[in-house]
Amino acid sequence: MVVLKTRREIELMREAGRISATALKLAGEAVRPGVSTLEIDTIARKYIESQGAKPNFLGLYGFPATACISINDEVIHGIPKKNRILKEGDIVSIDLGAVKDGYNGDNAATFAVGDISDEAKRLIDTTRDSLYEGLKMAVAGNRLGDIGHAVQVYCEERGYGVVRDFVGHGVGRELHEDPSVPNYGTPGKGVRLLPGMTIAVEPMINQGSWQVKQLSDGWTVITEDGKLSAHFEHTIAITNDGGCEILTLPDR
Repeated sequence: MVVLKTRREIELMREAGRISATALKLAGEAVRPGVSTLEIDTIARKYIESQGAKPNFLGLYGFPATACISINDEVIHGIPKKNRILKEGDIVSIDLGAVKDGYNGDNAATFAVGDISDEAKRLIDTTRDSLYEGLKMAVAGNRLGDIGHAVQVYCEERGYGVVRDFVGHGVGRELHEDPSVPNYGTPGKGVRLLPGMTIAVEPMINQGSWQVKQLSDGWTVITEDGKLSAHFEHTIAITNDGGCEILTLPDR
């Protein structure tokens, strides 16, 4: 069941989103060669807790960390570790969120580790841009298929694979609520977008095939063909004025 949020609830989500987005910004600023993914995770956790919030990934379904930190061909759910050291030329996707006063924020971005290849830059740029192409369609009266179709077409026209096995989702009192928000779809199909709907749109885009597989750790998902993957995400609210509001905006 899709739960529409009141103005007050969206205010609370905006604060959770601010904390989530600032934590992601700080984590991204820590990305450089020689840094461990556990160090980055610790930076994010300390900031979230300093704001009187809690990391909403920590312990969720048994996940052991604040952030999912995924390197190169890892699509999502990479587990931060002391011995996972970033190297020049890597790309790293960081997905995290915070819960405060009972409401959640959720966001993700992919960062370059030092100098990266032109191919990796193009993948990151395309994935980021596809998120905003999707958000253009996040308008009251449209349907979820309009968002997914916009992401899918933008990426596939540029030769990339759009992950099917994992999708975006509703956000609110629970981190994962209805509806599911695929990054592919048919225009005019799916749940109708209504004011007060709050969702996470999160393209997961592969350099090659869309197909993925899960590693034996039970969490990390990688591309099946070993090629790079990138990930961007915002939590948004559908508004009354013909568009959406991004709730995951950091402190300036």
